[in-house]
Amino acid sequence: MEELINLIEANVLYAPYIIFGALILAGFNIPVSEDAMLFISAVLASQHPDVAAKLFVAVYLGAYFSDLISYALGRILGPKLFKIRFFANAVPPERIDKIHGFYSKYGMVTIFLGRFIPFGVRNGLFLTAGLGEMNFLKFALADLAACTITTTVYFSLYYHYGQTMIDYVKTGSWIILGIAVVLMGVYYLIRKRKSARFMSL
Repeated sequence: MEELINLIEANVLYAPYIIFGALILAGFNIPVSEDAMLFISAVLASQHPDVAAKLFVAVYLGAYFSDLISYALGRILGPKLFKIRFFANAVPPERIDKIHGFYSKYGMVTIFLGRFIPFGVRNGLFLTAGLGEMNFLKFALADLAACTITTTVYFSLYYHYGQTMIDYVKTGSWIILGIAVVLMGVYYLIRKRKSARFMSL
């Protein structure tokens, strides 16, 4: 990962293409950190305003297409995916089962919130959506909305505040996720109670 960052910094004019390509590889579960790509692209953009727009487009489209690739792998390969040692090791079945539980209960909401979770869990979530044959259009729209928010917000923060924002963003992502999980739990309990009342009538 460090070599990749050095390569990007040493080739600013080609940085948008390198970043886009690296994020596409992340969709195939290659360990490329989307968060690192966001940070380096924003910092480079602040240092080289002439390529700022290209850097943003590269990281935005790279992140989004990466998610679609993860979904497609799960959808096309299905359970065969876990016969490939690389995927079996990268995304353990236990994690898939846990994610699938959230996905079954909350559907598109889980996909939306998944964008706030770091790489390993995030990719596992998108693979699971494909494995569970979630409607592609629903997946694509939910992920597009979340990707637009996270990429724009984080890119802007890194662009203006750089390194000082890293710890705040990490902490903030987990706080947002924690609040969202609690709200989802409350929503699920309310729905369950309403359903139980309806059945008792």
